[in-house]
Amino acid sequence: MFDINSIIDLPPFSLAKREKAALYTDALYELTKHHYANCLQYHKILDTLGFDPTIKHTIEEIPFIPVRLFKDYELLSVEKSQIIKTMTSSGTTGQNVSRIFLDRITSTNQTKVLTKIVSSFTGTKRLPMLIIDTKSVVKDRNLFSARGAGILGFSMLGYDVTYALDEDMQFDFDAVEAFCNKYKDENILLFGFTYMVWEYFYKKVAKQGKQLALENGIMLHGGGWKKLSEQAVDNDTFKRHLENVCGIKKVYNYYGMVEQTGSIFIECEAGFLHSSIFSDVIIRHNDFSARDMNETGLVQLMSLLPLSYPGHIILSEDTGEIIGEDNCSCGRLGKFFKINGRIKNAEIRGCSDTYTSK
Repeated sequence: MFDINSIIDLPPFSLAKREKAALYTDALYELTKHHYANCLQYHKILDTLGFDPTIKHTIEEIPFIPVRLFKDYELLSVEKSQIIKTMTSSGTTGQNVSRIFLDRITSTNQTKVLTKIVSSFTGTKRLPMLIIDTKSVVKDRNLFSARGAGILGFSMLGYDVTYALDEDMQFDFDAVEAFCNKYKDENILLFGFTYMVWEYFYKKVAKQGKQLALENGIMLHGGGWKKLSEQAVDNDTFKRHLENVCGIKKVYNYYGMVEQTGSIFIECEAGFLHSSIFSDVIIRHNDFSARDMNETGLVQLMSLLPLSYPGHIILSEDTGEIIGEDNCSCGRLGKFFKINGRIKNAEIRGCSDTYTSK
């Protein structure tokens, strides 16, 4: 069985195309056999497709699971007694949500990998941390929404974790200003979901007419752009306005989903999302054949982390395109790509885009 610890000490963007392909051919073969043997629904899917998991296939040939299946079925590859945490996807009122079941091994691996990927951007030293959200969202540690899971996961990367919003989702300017003044000569880590950073942080700070001391800040944000796109706010606009109110220059967008927590894709300095050694991406035509570089299609995501549920190969409801591999100007190896948006009629599910103020 594939063990993530065999590669955990490697730099997360260090494997070139041939090395990574060899790793994934073996690892996904092992993971597919594991889930086939232990998850009844996954077993039926592969049997229906006529796919033999005992034969080693190319990466592109291994069947994916449409992400929406996690809304309709409880997919587990371990006994329920081994589940220590259940996570749910974001969703607007009336939507079904995905339920992702984690055993101790999978949960631990998610934390390890998230730490490795993020620290390659922010440094290995833990930093004082400001979270653009309310602490109340992480109260139930056994049943997490994607929003709560994201906050808890990223908060492990910092210390003196301070929440910018109170229990009523109101911006606490005094607490934030005190935090910024306390660490004005140090690097600070900020985390939040894109829409909430804009609506509850940027707009509130701009309204105060004061500038926060965040020149040494590093911000990580993600969770969907639909609501901001409706306000004509793109990535460049987002970064420019944040710098205007708090001087922050290092702002990194990330892409990920609750079905593959931990193995996120972070935007590099050149503006592209990167796959690490723990994750990969394929772009599919409407007929599900693999697309070439610089062709738009459905985004298939692969992760080496899911052991307790068959989430190692999923087809998202996002469209995107692969820009290149091993040759990004930022110097990181692996595929780099961009997300173009949701497919037509897909449910809104990003943490930012599903949040509605009361």
